[in-house]
Amino acid sequence: MRSSKIGEISVIMVPFPAQGHLNQMLQLSCLISSYGIPVHYVGSAVFNRQSKLRAIGLNIDKIHFLDLPVPSYASPPPVSDARKKFPTHLQPAWDAAMSMAAPMGDFIRSQTLNHQRVIVIHDPFIGSVVKDVATTPNAESYAFNCISAYCHVKFGCEQTGQLCPIQRLHELQPIAEIISEEIQSLMELQNEALKFRSGDLFNTCRLIEGPYLKILERNELVGHPKTWAIGPLIPTRPPSNTEYRHEILKWLDKQAPRSVIFVSFGTTTTLTDHEIQ
Repeated sequence: MRSSKIGEISVIMVPFPAQGHLNQMLQLSCLISSYGIPVHYVGSAVFNRQSKLRAIGLNIDKIHFLDLPVPSYASPPPVSDARKKFPTHLQPAWDAAMSMAAPMGDFIRSQTLNHQRVIVIHDPFIGSVVKDVATTPNAESYAFNCISAYCHVKFGCEQTGQLCPIQRLHELQPIAEIISEEIQSLMELQNEALKFRSGDLFNTCRLIEGPYLKILERNELVGHPKTWAIGPLIPTRPPSNTEYRHEILKWLDKQAPRSVIFVSFGTTTTLTDHEIQ
């Protein structure tokens, strides 16, 4: 006789181990947990710790963090004068994260024993780690894309050899000239597992990226017919139970209105001395 289910739903969040991806996944985790849904944030101990330490303005008390084992890996320093401004020094950590597939599969199956539905929300860069969802009853997966929808359209068209339907994107530098060959290869390894996802989530809104989201919904080679814009997820105000505020933010608070310019370098993690000057 089949045992009765204890809970209706359990959500498993699987981020890609890079700060911009970790933080967005944690923001979504906090949003889901605020509705009383159990959320498990799963990754290696090092990057789970990083996520918690950098969780500014988020209430992570309800999040269950699960550390999965990964093999030891090299941790080289950033290369400041590299031709491509991409964090290639993190590649060993990314490669090591791919080894979490077996324990991840065990954890997913354990959740299905006690819940009617298990939802796995994962970064598309780490799709192969959650591949067991495809063969696990009552489990389904969704890819949470931490890059913009327009970037996703451009990269998808370039990878599949399609003509990008939006002319303005042709004026941008090819994605292959920006990211490393190693991360391109790692992303290609995720393609097979991504075929089994139930939909795509984007940290954006249709007011800003509506045309690109429509392309992703219509073109299954680069997107998915079930696509949701769920952003922006960044918290607009810190929780009332925290008094922590970074000293840089305190300094910025003291500056005159309209006197501060925010510049985002995206995936750029290092600057040469010449660029700093």
